[in-house]
Order: sequence, then structure tokens, then C-alpha cells
Amino acid sequence: MDGSLSFPVATPPAPGETVPIAPGVYWLRMRLPFALNHINLWLLEDGPGWTIVDCGYALDETRDSWERIFAERLVGQPVQRIIVTHYHPDHMGLAAWLAERWNAPLWTTEKEWLHARMMAQDVGEASAAARRDFAHRAGLDAEASTVFAERQGNYRRGVPAVPESYRRIGDGSKIEIGGREWRVIIGEGHAPEHACLYCAEAGVLIAGDQILPRISPNISVQTYEPDGDPLARYLASLKKLRAALPPDILVLPSHNLPFYGVHERIDELAAHHGARCDDVIAACIRPTSAAELLPVLFRRVLDRHQVGFALGEALAHLHYLEGQGAVERDMDQDGVHRFATM
Repeated sequence: MDGSLSFPVATPPAPGETVPIAPGVYWLRMRLPFALNHINLWLLEDGPGWTIVDCGYALDETRDSWERIFAERLVGQPVQRIIVTHYHPDHMGLAAWLAERWNAPLWTTEKEWLHARMMAQDVGEASAAARRDFAHRAGLDAEASTVFAERQGNYRRGVPAVPESYRRIGDGSKIEIGGREWRVIIGEGHAPEHACLYCAEAGVLIAGDQILPRISPNISVQTYEPDGDPLARYLASLKKLRAALPPDILVLPSHNLPFYGVHERIDELAAHHGARCDDVIAACIRPTSAAELLPVLFRRVLDRHQVGFALGEALAHLHYLEGQGAVERDMDQDGVHRFATM
């Protein structure tokens, strides 16, 4: 899908190393313990100090990589603030550790901080039962529903703590970093209030997970909003971003490589979801559960971690099509939601 994109740097930095990628912006990469095995993070020159954008998953080796960067790149200057694009564990993970390490404030959007705090407290049998019920309604059997509930309850493994306070940013917020103005553009669908950071002077967008070059961001119905329509919000956000961004900027994504071609990539992502919706409609000529759609939407073997994302993604397409009037939902005698074309 990325044939129309160009990639100015072919080799990412090793963990603990930094690569200058734009004026005043350094590229970092940390390991993730998943099939998607890395995250890109960003270190911004900020006058007498530095700003960190996103934090990495809470692993000892990630802390070690940060310490190496502090020793070799910061040249004795402090971290002055930590910006987190959204609440997911690979982004929020070490925010509390970094904030304490540098006595630096967390800057993020209200919904992302609140979701991080909520997810950090989402423990106990009542929460696990709600996740199992969600998976059952989507069509997973009892064993798979239990696995789903356990995986969904692992937020604190990647985010052992969330800062007790934060500084709120929102759509249109302007942040001066290193003498340059960065404007916040909010995207939805992948996360509730995902902050992208655009610097017109530098010609750079820190896109987080909202726009990725080689994979589609996961757009999932969540257990805490079981009837949500995140795909509608994501597609609306793509239109908003396309209108707000010039076509020639450098996009700094959280996964894969920095790239040029933001308008082309936005169009590809919208077309991708349109094609997946066509696949769903074709499959729903008979009543179909979200679980039964997984081999239709994902033509590869999924590991336990990926099944949870895939189930949420299948539901996102079903709910979007339901909202568009293309399919209707019914519940069978076993309590499973099934969708069929109108």
C-alpha cells in the first residue's frame, strides 16, 4: 500500500541511540514484546532542555535505553516536559517513571489521561467478567473469551503507574518547543483524543499511531464502549487531517519509518477500510458474528495478542456498517450478536 510514499531514512536507530530526523528533532526506537516489535519515540530540543514525545513500554531494557540517551544525548540538560500522544501502553508506559526521574510534567489530552487512569484501575473479577461477556457476544467460545479477558486486563504490565496530574492539551493547542510552534491536531478512532503534533516551520508531523505508513492503525470497539463506532470517528479524522496538512510534510509515525506522502497515505487508509467494509458486506449475506469475520479480514495466523485487536477491528467495521444502514444486528439464542445485510 505504500508504493506512493518515500522514505528518507532506511535504517532506524538501535535502542539507546538517537538519529537527527528534522530540525531540533531526534528519532529514538525502543523494543516492544509483541509481533509489532518496536515503537518510535521523539526527543525535541527545547531551549535549555528537552521535550520527550511518547515514553515506551515499561521494560527494564527500555529504562536502560533511556538512561543511555540521557547520558549521551542530553549533554547535561534536563527533560522539561513529557508529551504523550495517547494512552496505549507503548506510549504512556514509562510516563510516570520519566516524570519522577526528571520532575517533569506530563502533557496530554484530557481523555487520554483519564483513560490511562481508568485502565490502570481496571482490575478484579467484575472487570474480567465484563470482558468475557464482551468476547462471548462477539462470538468467541468460553476458552477464547477467557484468554481475551486476560489479555485485555494487562494494561498495568506496560503502564505500572500513571502520573497523578497532567497539563491538558487539546485540538488547536499551540506548544512552543525550542522556539518553534507545534500545533495539536486531534484524531479519533484509534484512541479517544489522540494528539498529533504539527510544526509548520519544520515541515513535520509527529503522527503517533493516527497515520502509519505500512500498516493500518488498529481501530477497535472497546469493552468499555461495546456499542461504539470508532471507524466512523477515524474516517472523519482522516478527512480532517488531510484538510489541515500540506502534502509535502515529513510524517514521523510511531511504527515503521518516517515518510513523505501524507495525503496519499491518508487516501490509502480510507480506501483500505472501504475495501474491508466491502468484504464484511459480502460475508454478511448470512448472519455472521465478529469472530466469524476474523479469517475474512485477517488472512494470516493471529497470535493471542493479535486476536484481541482483530476482534475489536471486526466489530468496528460491523458497527460502522450498521450505522450506515448496510447491515442489521440480531442476537441469537446463545447471546451472540450476528450481523446480516439488509
